[in-house]
Amino acid sequence: MRGRVAAIAAGLAMIPVAAEAAMPLPVFLAKADALKKKGPLALFSGDIKVLKEEVQTATLSLRNERLAAKAAGKPQAFCPPAEGGKLGSDELLASLRQIPPAERARMDVREG
Repeated sequence: MRGRVAAIAAGLAMIPVAAEAAMPLPVFLAKADALKKKGPLALFSGDIKVLKEEVQTATLSLRNERLAAKAAGKPQAFCPPAEGGKLGSDELLASLRQIPPAERARMDVREG
């Protein structure tokens, strides 16, 4: 499961952000659900930026880990799409929700 989501995350646009502790996956999904319920008013919520930065941080971390493994001649956790790939927020959230709730409870966004 980690490899599939990592490959998905690799396709997202990456903007370096300050390294922080990764957000627990259940918290991330709860915030995403709350934003979706707000509809257009979600644009005024600071949580949009928080969630976007969380995904970008996880993506950058996974990319750096993969490149370091490649440079060291070690197996890579995932192979990014050859064409760069793109993933919308609905697809990302659907993928994260495929993780069984019991497992999700012990994961952060990067591990999802």
